[in-house]
Amino acid sequence: MKIDHLAVYVHDLDGARDFFVRYFEAKSNEMYHNTKTGFRSYFLSFDSGCRLEIMTRPGLVEERTSDLRYGYIHFAVSVGSKERVDALTERLRNDGYEVLSGPRTTGDGCYESWVTGPENNLVEITV
Repeated sequence: MKIDHLAVYVHDLDGARDFFVRYFEAKSNEMYHNTKTGFRSYFLSFDSGCRLEIMTRPGLVEERTSDLRYGYIHFAVSVGSKERVDALTERLRNDGYEVLSGPRTTGDGCYESWVTGPENNLVEITV
């Protein structure tokens, strides 16, 4: 078995798609739009085979109150080397994204950085 995809609701569908295409080399399909419900989505594919579904629809509510809560907290993207972690982290910082930590080697030996991506979704960049 393998994880096929993760799904995230966002307010700015095109902005989220552009973030992952620009910084993480995702490939996007054509937008799906259900005219009855207003639901719209893109599937973003990565070279590893994993996909991210970003979605929006009318009536979404904001209930994120803490990063110390049950449920989705972050997702991680492996970029292949420490040098690429460093370069992408710096590129995101220069483009105005908040770097929360790193790049650094964690206590369990992972080399990573953390950034706040579109709509305050946390993204871990790792080797």
